[in-house]
Amino acid sequence: AQILLTHDDLSDRKRYLNARSTLRTLVELGVVPVINENDTVVTDEIRFGDNDTLAALVANLVEADLLVILTDRDGMFDADPRNNPDAQLIYEARADDPALDAVAGGTGGALGRGGMQTKLRAARLAARSGAHTVIVGGRIERVLARLKGGERLGTLLSPERGMLAARKQWLAGHLQTRGTLVLDDGAVAALAKDQKSLLPVGVKLVQGSFRRGEMVVCVAPDGREIARGLSNYSAIEAQKIIGHSSEAIVRELGYMAEPELIHRDNLILV
Repeated sequence: AQILLTHDDLSDRKRYLNARSTLRTLVELGVVPVINENDTVVTDEIRFGDNDTLAALVANLVEADLLVILTDRDGMFDADPRNNPDAQLIYEARADDPALDAVAGGTGGALGRGGMQTKLRAARLAARSGAHTVIVGGRIERVLARLKGGERLGTLLSPERGMLAARKQWLAGHLQTRGTLVLDDGAVAALAKDQKSLLPVGVKLVQGSFRRGEMVVCVAPDGREIARGLSNYSAIEAQKIIGHSSEAIVRELGYMAEPELIHRDNLILV
């Protein structure tokens, strides 16, 4: 069964659940879904961009245990094997290991649109739903069957944390963001360490144009991305209430939709 997906299919909660139900039913019936991006209707602004990312989002969607990315190399190496004959294959690592970024540079190979950096990002995205990722050479004979049999092939990237809750997995599938909230140090700690909701008082600056319910990025004062979440207020409303306590929202807007700018249930750390 061929299934064509767009970003809207995964960012809209109802369509996301419908897609998940369809895929699960197909698998239960013994049907192998062949999934691709719907290029006939997608625009550059809302494009997945590569099948590595799409595969990771589908792994997230169906709560897969393992994502296998086939490439024209045998896996991830500690140096570019095309230029360095002494490059060593990395057999296993944590998906969130920052040391991997240094060895994943470069563009795609002859067979792929995305480079190793894209594959690493896909592995980290899949890890949010608890999935392991294997990056392995697609030319290796019977590679999938051998992986299923437990043979050590390619590079195994393990998730850094347990599986996210179902709603958090859906949030992790949002690639398109509409704005940015610059937080103060107190708000960064409240989100990253205490996993609390984002209150208006902890926001220093609003950037971009977004409506209520759209995805925004939360960054630290130094520009580091801390989290992403669905805003309870539009950009115009947020501009008026940032730096104020929740009790002051009614005074600033004349009403209060929610006391939080982003509720923790609608927030995902990155």
